[in-house]
Amino acid sequence: MKLVSHSRRALAGSLILASLLGWATTAQAQAQSQPRMPETQRIQVQAQAEIKAEPDMATLNARLWERTPTIARTESTQADPQALAEARKRLEQRTGELIRTLEQEGLKSNAITAGSLSVRPDYVHRQVKKDEPPQTLVRTQLERPVSLRIEDLERLPAILDALTKAGVDALDGVTYDLKDRDAATDKALTQALEKARHKAQLMASTLGVELGQVLNIQETNAPIFAPRMMAMSAEAKQGDATPEYRSGEITIDAGVSVAWEIKN
Repeated sequence: MKLVSHSRRALAGSLILASLLGWATTAQAQAQSQPRMPETQRIQVQAQAEIKAEPDMATLNARLWERTPTIARTESTQADPQALAEARKRLEQRTGELIRTLEQEGLKSNAITAGSLSVRPDYVHRQVKKDEPPQTLVRTQLERPVSLRIEDLERLPAILDALTKAGVDALDGVTYDLKDRDAATDKALTQALEKARHKAQLMASTLGVELGQVLNIQETNAPIFAPRMMAMSAEAKQGDATPEYRSGEITIDAGVSVAWEIKN
């Protein structure tokens, strides 16, 4: 009885396997017998657009610092706590005076950012006599950065004068920018798409075909936005005239690749 049962199971398995093989062969034969669909005929173009926008705001970065007295450097040299406290007090006073001066020039408090305090050693190499090795001195520098957002560019010269009079220790430059970057980049992308459509329509008209639906759209490069650093006239750089701060223009590039179906 066990041998008969085993034989029946083997026979059933063989029949199922034969059926599956037959179905696969039939499906493959049907797929080979069906005609292949023709590929969609298309016109694909690439287009670039460049727009220039006049800046309407600027960011200005400056720094204030104070230093402790210079002392000889040794392995056990440590900053004098009293000297550090006095230097920090002077720095905070100068920072407060600078902020009040800028507010008097019309800057709002939320347009002025006074960064956090940083403390670092500042090494000075000095040679006392020619025959002696150079001596290394050390002092501690306490520094605070100040960042200004200027939305009225006509006030920029007055603000720079105020910074100079306030005795800022470093002016890291002015960067011109746009208040609404998204609007500018959208405009560049829109112009790139319009150029692509114009090129495709020109090609289709010249070749006597008709454009169908859009098949694919891709950015070849996203709109590139680069703020512009401050420029000055050559005369002003040479000190022959009053400084003229020229914002120039900001250039934004965009690129696209678009494919259209060709109607039969």
